[in-house]
Amino acid sequence: MAYLERKIDKFLADWKSRPDRKPLIVKGARQIGKTESIKRFAESAYGSVVYINFLEKPIFGKIVSDGYSPEDIIRNITQIDGSLRFVPHETVIVFDEIQEYPDIATCFKFFCIDGRYDVIASGSLLGIHYRKIHSVSVGYQETFEMTSLDFEEFLRVDGKGAEFVDLLKSHMVEGRALPEVTMDVAGRVFMDYATVGGMPAVVERFAGTHNFSGITSMQREIVAAYRGDCGKYCEGLDAMKIRAVFDSVPGQLAKDYKKFQYSKVSKNARAREYEGCVEWLVEAGILNKCCNMAFPELPVRGNTRSDAFKLYMADTGLLLSMLDDEAALDFKLNRNFNTYKGAVAENAVAEALRKAGKDLVYFKRDDSTLEEDFFLRTVDSLVPVEVKARSGTSKSLKTLISSDHYPDIRFGVKLHAGNIGFSDGIWTFPLFCAFLLPDVLSQLPRQ
Repeated sequence: MAYLERKIDKFLADWKSRPDRKPLIVKGARQIGKTESIKRFAESAYGSVVYINFLEKPIFGKIVSDGYSPEDIIRNITQIDGSLRFVPHETVIVFDEIQEYPDIATCFKFFCIDGRYDVIASGSLLGIHYRKIHSVSVGYQETFEMTSLDFEEFLRVDGKGAEFVDLLKSHMVEGRALPEVTMDVAGRVFMDYATVGGMPAVVERFAGTHNFSGITSMQREIVAAYRGDCGKYCEGLDAMKIRAVFDSVPGQLAKDYKKFQYSKVSKNARAREYEGCVEWLVEAGILNKCCNMAFPELPVRGNTRSDAFKLYMADTGLLLSMLDDEAALDFKLNRNFNTYKGAVAENAVAEALRKAGKDLVYFKRDDSTLEEDFFLRTVDSLVPVEVKARSGTSKSLKTLISSDHYPDIRFGVKLHAGNIGFSDGIWTFPLFCAFLLPDVLSQLPRQ
């Protein structure tokens, strides 16, 4: 199978071109393709690659036993494996699975100051491990957060290159309806993407056959591996409680009001017993957290509540594999984004926005039916985003736009099964355009 091109490829090339580059940490969930992308880049960009996997060879955990200077570490590495070559200014050291030995991050400062060898570190960094790693190397490292394939990367796998993405973007910015053939093609690929998800091994399987045989079993193996990790890396937390939170997410998304409720995890559950478990799963890159806004106004980050939030799976394909067989079949056979009361569509949009680098926020008034799925912002506007798996009215969206109570809201967006359009202050875009929304939002003409 050919290598799946990823956005990290360009990032790594740009990082290498900078004379002041610092040691790089690539963080993200398990099985999203970190190691493959890093090794491919390293082998093409450096004369010598020193690859160390702390999970495969735990003995390398001893390389800091004499200190953290490059000289001490290189001496100990070559004692373990004398075939490894360290050529100044031509060598990259790849520390993989560093969650096994987070103490290795202490050496990043010294390699950064030394400047003769480049360093790339990666790992699942589950739970509190990333915080440890970041704290000891702050100021002497930079971080790239990697995810499973986003829709743009999946389009590329399907043979739709930059021209196709530019076509979608230009129609969004100009407010022009897409041609029927484009709607059909993009809609089909987006349905495939929601079904397959973005985990590289699963995408490779689908790309090689273009059928869904074996896809669900592969996804469920990944889910099982995630559940297993809960017991391995959950320092100071109860592994069973982490698994219980994780397992409850699909069912909680099936509710009309998708606010996460601890009582749905366990009958007598209290927030203080489980909130650390939620954060662990979010930091692990397994779940996306969407916080409730206290009031829909700017600034966004200073206006969110920590006690009310929704949880989404970071990969919609994995969510689909966790649903009951009947619901999953309904989605696949009937192309029914309303499956699980629209949870699949909403999860897919949350995934697209998060992979575009946006924080997830929503709004729900406790004393009324007024609510909105997501919010984005431009320089001077707060933009409500509504997800409609099917066509329907947008009462809350219209209220937020028209009411004088929400002066920061000047227009809104509805993502739905239909085409591009504009009416009554609401832009409508197909669901498959969600990944472009953060990029085009500020370019939309004011009506």
